[in-house]
Amino acid sequence: MRLPLLKPGVALPVLACACAAIVSAAGTPGLEAKQALPSARSIIDKHIKAIGGREAILAQTSMHSVGTVSLPGPDISGTLETFQGKPNKFLQRMTMPGIGPLEEGFDGTVGWSISPMTGPILLDGKQLEQRKFDVDFYEELKAPERYSAITTMEKTTFDGRAAYKIKLVKKDGDEDIEFYDADTGLKAGVTTSRETPMGTMQGTTVWTDFKQFGPLMHPATTKVTMMNVEMIMTIQSVEYGKVDPSVFTVPAQIKALIK
Repeated sequence: MRLPLLKPGVALPVLACACAAIVSAAGTPGLEAKQALPSARSIIDKHIKAIGGREAILAQTSMHSVGTVSLPGPDISGTLETFQGKPNKFLQRMTMPGIGPLEEGFDGTVGWSISPMTGPILLDGKQLEQRKFDVDFYEELKAPERYSAITTMEKTTFDGRAAYKIKLVKKDGDEDIEFYDADTGLKAGVTTSRETPMGTMQGTTVWTDFKQFGPLMHPATTKVTMMNVEMIMTIQSVEYGKVDPSVFTVPAQIKALIK
């Protein structure tokens, strides 16, 4: 399932002989430490196990989460509702005082967004491809066919926590950087670059406060920072397997834009 709403690998092969690696690293400053890093696949698998396991993830077919969203800067808060369905259907609704309702979705083919600032927008090109990739229902599993390479870069500090930094290279060459808590194994956050109606934007997402929601654990708190604006999403409830497929139907305003 896709974080932070709960959603968007394969590790390079482990050295065939650890003993031989240690010997060859002797006398080469920094090499032994680099080779001591766990493989990206093992780090990802530890996260999968921590949130409930691969079988529990694959057993789900849809998810509906409800919570709140806030902008600490201007001190604005509102409601958040997200629907997801396999293989890649998605709908998110946010309502904030003074801003109004904001919606975005993907029905498996059509990607779109509607807001008072932009009106209805039909996604195409790079934006559409990124939306399709990001809303994969089983994104947490990091299926090998979705990436050309996934590697452990280093052990570092992220959000004040010791974390493993992993680079995920997609088939189109785009990259995401994910961080996994070195102690708990849970995913700590991600830095991304995405195309938007306002151009390319870089953002950082931090996941904390993991809680059990039914068969799986999800981060109850998600902090997204983009263009120096901070948004905090808090999940209060998660329900599985009860999403009506009609919820993903493309809105009339968007249908009017399809040629």
